[in-house]
Amino acid sequence: MSRHQQKNRAILAVNIGSSSLKFSLYPISPDATDSSIGRAAFSGSVQGLEPSGTIVLEHSGQTDQERPAAVMQEPNEDGLQAALRILKGLIENHDHGMAIAAVAHRVVHGGDHFSEAVVVTTEILKSLHALDPLAPLHQPHNLRGIQAFAQYFPGVPQVACFDTAFHADIAPIERTFPLTQALYAQGVKRYGFHGLSYHYISTRLMRQSPTAGKRLLMAHLGNGSSLCACIGGKSFSTTMGFSAIGGLMMGTRCGDLDPGVVLYLVQQGMKAQDLENLFYRESGLKGLSGLSADMRTLRQSSDARAAFAIQVYTHRVIREAGGLIAAMGGVDAIAFAGGIGENDRVLRHELCSGLEFLGIELDAAANQAASNQQITPIHRPTSKVEVWVVPTDEGIIAAEEALALL
Repeated sequence: MSRHQQKNRAILAVNIGSSSLKFSLYPISPDATDSSIGRAAFSGSVQGLEPSGTIVLEHSGQTDQERPAAVMQEPNEDGLQAALRILKGLIENHDHGMAIAAVAHRVVHGGDHFSEAVVVTTEILKSLHALDPLAPLHQPHNLRGIQAFAQYFPGVPQVACFDTAFHADIAPIERTFPLTQALYAQGVKRYGFHGLSYHYISTRLMRQSPTAGKRLLMAHLGNGSSLCACIGGKSFSTTMGFSAIGGLMMGTRCGDLDPGVVLYLVQQGMKAQDLENLFYRESGLKGLSGLSADMRTLRQSSDARAAFAIQVYTHRVIREAGGLIAAMGGVDAIAFAGGIGENDRVLRHELCSGLEFLGIELDAAANQAASNQQITPIHRPTSKVEVWVVPTDEGIIAAEEALALL
């Protein structure tokens, strides 16, 4: 392959959900001795993919004067097909006319068999669909996206990059539920999620702070929320477990429950589909507040239910953080990421106040000034524990994993 051809190659990283497609285009280094990923040439999202949704494109190429606007769909075109058409046009019209070397897909669940990125085949796709019940909000949409991209970009490798992979080496004592060995052998165990995010947080933060390579507690807090205890850059334990519903309370997901609650609801006549809908879509901040799953909306509300939902969310994070810190034998650094973790200054303050007994000293001005644009320390120099805001980038990790396969 010529040097000129290499200069034009790029990895397209995508994250496909039920109502949106997020994308970033990462150039591959033209230097034949340096097969690395550059900064994103452009990124953005297409919202409104759900049935009867309004397709809206937003991307980094827009000027400050431009506003995201509805995009016309063609006859008999569903939301995902429209998004792919729009994205392909963006790539073809980009200044540098980059050729797609691979599409890197975030896939939430890899189960027992997929602990590193793979080029997707028909058989692999079938195996991954068997995990749909463990991540019903994500997995079916992730895999549908792979199939759609394979049709729109024929001959381009479709690479699945797994959120569970970062946790693949956690010890059996952390992975095992106190059930039967037979169930463990069937795959009923802790897998952990948000792995692409945690991979990014740990590797990038260790470049800025040697302390992050010791005992690091990472908090990916957003509509989906979890914590990860990391020692020496490796996952030690995490709050999410067998499915993406476990652990912390989330936007619409309940997190950990007494199994007796499930038994009681079944005895009251609830079916599996009803329980799935309740636990995944009608619980968490939305369920407790009765108002919204969006932390920003709840912060602005004067309704006492909104304040209580935030209190419960905050308490659950502090309680679970304490458990992970105890299991690690202490903590040297804490990192906040995700939509809430990167943007909610009040929550960061309250969480650090709840863990103040560890010797955390938060710098109020730094916490107030921190943004979702760059990695920022928010602790005082005298703090015994470093505290950082780390805007996460799952896309570049997926792109790096895809490039490693090529």
